Amino acid sequence: MSARSEHSEPRSRGEPPPRYAERLIVPWWLWLAALALAALFSAEVFLGAPGRPVWLPYLVLLPATALGLLLAGRVRVAVQDGELRVDDARLPVRYVARAGVLDAAGRREALGPRADRYAFVVQRPWVRGTVLVVLADPADPTPYWVVSSRRPHALVAAVLAARAADSRPAARAADSRPAARAADSGPAARAAENGPPTAA
Repeated sequence: MSARSEHSEPRSRGEPPPRYAERLIVPWWLWLAALALAALFSAEVFLGAPGRPVWLPYLVLLPATALGLLLAGRVRVAVQDGELRVDDARLPVRYVARAGVLDAAGRREALGPRADRYAFVVQRPWVRGTVLVVLADPADPTPYWVVSSRRPHALVAAVLAARAADSRPAARAADSRPAARAADSGPAARAAENGPPTAA
């Protein structure tokens, strides 16, 4: 399955379009519910503190609620320029060992008490889909990423496609080197050239 690209996301001039991009925005129904609760709480504050201006709790609580919703939905997930990008975090796809979509049971396990404390998790409760990306970087203590996605299968396909595209130039460069030079490179260098293990 090929991943779709969303060209509506802004990008820097000269930067290639993303293989995949989405923003984990808060749905409209959650906006309505949160603002209604904020208005109800504002009314409770006003009734519990007579003598204060009527508009004061509304002026404070409603904008604060809207700001919180905007911040919660600002996270952008993208596969672009050889990287998996989640908000400000970036993972070069060459360090991806494997990636897959978690079902409900897998998501509970990944987010439950048995989860690795060093895992990188970006979870939004209003997004059903969840993607697990296992890392193969010995220098990084993070074992895996758990990321919310509205199109998890497309995100996984984009990550694997980007990893395959990233490994091809390295393979061509390795094939073009003289055999004597490759023999002198040592086991560590040869392991680095081979890259991370392929996905299961």
